[in-house]
Amino acid sequence: MTYGYVKDKEALVKRLHRIEGQVRGIERMVEDERYCIDILTQIGAVSTALDSLAQKLLEQHASSCVAGALASGSSEEAETKTRELLDAVQRFTRTR
Repeated sequence: MTYGYVKDKEALVKRLHRIEGQVRGIERMVEDERYCIDILTQIGAVSTALDSLAQKLLEQHASSCVAGALASGSSEEAETKTRELLDAVQRFTRTR
């Protein structure tokens, strides 16, 4: 099975590397005893970047995995993928 994000895998990995760099930057800020508001600002930027990545993955899941399950004609598969999507959306929105 090929998942919806695979076509954009390289771009997603690059985004994750940038986020990883941002987190390492926050670590350095703490080590250097930087001003707390500056650190919190950077944490907010990382959270926003992760939210954006999660939204992209949710969109791709809906347009690929869920759409494929609906098109398959299997009501069981369609129900499973739809439930997965709804659970993921609920988890994602609950943390806000």
